Amino acid sequence: MSVYPQLKTTIERAKSLPVPKERKAALEELIIYIRKKIDQGKTVNLNFICTHNSRRSQFSQIWAQTAADCYGVETSCFSGGVEVTAFNERAVASIKRAGFRVTQNGRHNPKYHVFHSDDAAPITAFSKVFDDQANALSQFAAVMTCSHADENCPFIPGAEARIPIRYEDPKIFDGTPEEEARYDERSLQIASEMFYVFSRIHS
Repeated sequence: MSVYPQLKTTIERAKSLPVPKERKAALEELIIYIRKKIDQGKTVNLNFICTHNSRRSQFSQIWAQTAADCYGVETSCFSGGVEVTAFNERAVASIKRAGFRVTQNGRHNPKYHVFHSDDAAPITAFSKVFDDQANALSQFAAVMTCSHADENCPFIPGAEARIPIRYEDPKIFDGTPEEEARYDERSLQIASEMFYVFSRIHS
C-alpha cells in the first residue's frame, strides 16, 4: 500500500522514535489481545475510548487503522466517548499536517473521511458515544486513552478486554503559542506506539 508522500515522511519519523520501556509494558497487553484474536481466526476490533471522543481517541483510531493497513493486519478500529462533542478542529488540523487527506461532511459534529492512501477505504471520524451503532458492539477491546474515561467507566458493555493506554491531553495547550506543536507531538507519539504495536504483530 502506498501512502501519501507527506504522510510517509511522518510515519518514518514516528517509527524512528524510541518507545520507552514503561510504554512498551502498557502496549504489550494490546499486542497480546490482537495476536490472540488472529490466532483464533477472529476479527480484530479495537475501540479507542476517551471522554469526549474529540482528540486522543480520534488520533488513536486513525493511527491504529493506518498502522494495521500498512502492515497488512486485518483490523477494524473505532473510537467513542461517554458524551458527544465533535472531532476537535485542532486535532483535525494536526492530522492534515501529518499528511492525511481529509474531507468533511456537515457542520455540527461533522463526519470526517480520513484517507491515508488512494488504495484503501477512508477512516470515518466523528464524535460519538462508545456504543454508537457505527462501532463494534461486541467482541472488541476497549482501549482507554484517557484517565477520566478509564476511571469513570468501570464497565464497557460488549468489551471482551479493557486495556488502559493513557495519553496526556493536548487540550491544555489550546489558545497558546505551543498549541500546534503539542497537538502534533501527541499525534506523533500515538503514531509511534501504534506502529510499534502492529510491527510486533507483523513480525
